[in-house]
Amino acid sequence: MTRSPLFLAALASSAVPGLDPVSVEGVPSRSGDLFEIAYVQDSQDRRWVVKCPVTPAAGAMLDDIAALSSLLGRRLDVAMPMVRGFAPVPEGRAAVYLRLPGRPLDFAGLQPGRLAAEVGRSLAHIHNVEHLLFEEAGRPTYDAEAHRRRQLSELDRAAATGHVPTGLLTRWEHALEDVSLWRFAPSAVHGTFTGPNVLASFDDEDDSSTGRVRGVLAWEESRIGDPADDFADLTREASPETLDAVLEAYAQSRVERPDVHLVRRARLAAEMAPLRTLLHALASGRLDVVERTADELRALDARIEADDRRHAREDAARSERTREARERAEAVLDPDDPERPEPAWDATQPHTPFPMLGETQAISTTDLLDDRHPAAASDEPVSSAQAEPAQAEPAQAEPTVLETAAPGASAAEPTPLVAPDAGASPFEIDEVEALPDDDGDLHDGASDVVPLVRHEHGTDVRRH
Repeated sequence: MTRSPLFLAALASSAVPGLDPVSVEGVPSRSGDLFEIAYVQDSQDRRWVVKCPVTPAAGAMLDDIAALSSLLGRRLDVAMPMVRGFAPVPEGRAAVYLRLPGRPLDFAGLQPGRLAAEVGRSLAHIHNVEHLLFEEAGRPTYDAEAHRRRQLSELDRAAATGHVPTGLLTRWEHALEDVSLWRFAPSAVHGTFTGPNVLASFDDEDDSSTGRVRGVLAWEESRIGDPADDFADLTREASPETLDAVLEAYAQSRVERPDVHLVRRARLAAEMAPLRTLLHALASGRLDVVERTADELRALDARIEADDRRHAREDAARSERTREARERAEAVLDPDDPERPEPAWDATQPHTPFPMLGETQAISTTDLLDDRHPAAASDEPVSSAQAEPAQAEPAQAEPTVLETAAPGASAAEPTPLVAPDAGASPFEIDEVEALPDDDGDLHDGASDVVPLVRHEHGTDVRRH
């Protein structure tokens, strides 16, 4: 069914109270599109988008996306379509929302720099979204194994059509059967993260380095799945230097460290993208799309070896740049330099375990009290036995016993520790609880203990 732009403008007027259409512009549709779209400008100079489903399945998908936008819209650093109203149609409901500002990007023309880093950070922010929000909105969820089996199922269905070259079938089957390639942590996925769906604005229209990402469109394929799927278009269109800049900003902004096979799976997703188009075209009877997709697959089969050689050179160059950057960082920051700044906290790095109990056992407070009250102020002579250093004793495995216990106190009872000044209140430590016998790590996965320093002036104790 093809609806006129005027009809879509009437739907917008009925969906949003106070929307009085002044002009409307239809968006040309292609065979197989799931939605009919028009842009409407109202009497208050606001620009609206009317999105009308073509099939009942598309209508259900649009309802899910509307639910997702209400949950996710306020949690993203970039804008996404926020539905303001619905209008009933036979296929479901047409959605109306304000048009997002910005211009679509062309990943092929994207250069390394600020805008490429913005793309990486925006994608990382989407992937950092809690799974629960997507699940609550009814979006599909696939873990690593389910995602791999889903890809295998699509490959089997495409092979049955006879339109996929044998070389590509063998190549993709081997990749999907390599289980080590599919060990990743599932994340929220946009699903169609392509240049036309990423909107950017520019401080200077003639300088692309002044751009920043403003919004992301087309969330209909969003799901919980493989984060590499959102890099498919970038690996296919962007230059190696731009892809590196996007990946660097992405890795710095992700809560979880990206896995080592992310780029390889992204390239595989880009290669296999025509399979889904082929299956959809066959299901809807669009023979012209079937023939066009089959030609694309034959062309891919002819150039795949050249692509592999190019990717090998790109990966080698990326590894060399990473090695050189690490060497430069190590040369600038000498680990033995006391002025070396502390590294930024990174939750994705392995943490140093909690120190062994032998390094954190209780010590005698006699030396501490002597430091607070030095013996130099006393007029009594120092005996020769006290002047000579005591002979070092062999290290003992048992902890040093506190020397401030009151006479006659039982070892099992709490030992009172009295503050050196009379105005302070005493406190007690139960030795049985404070010093367990277990030598294991009491704080599995915790970071290093932060040492405490006693300042000479005042009683403040501050952390390093």
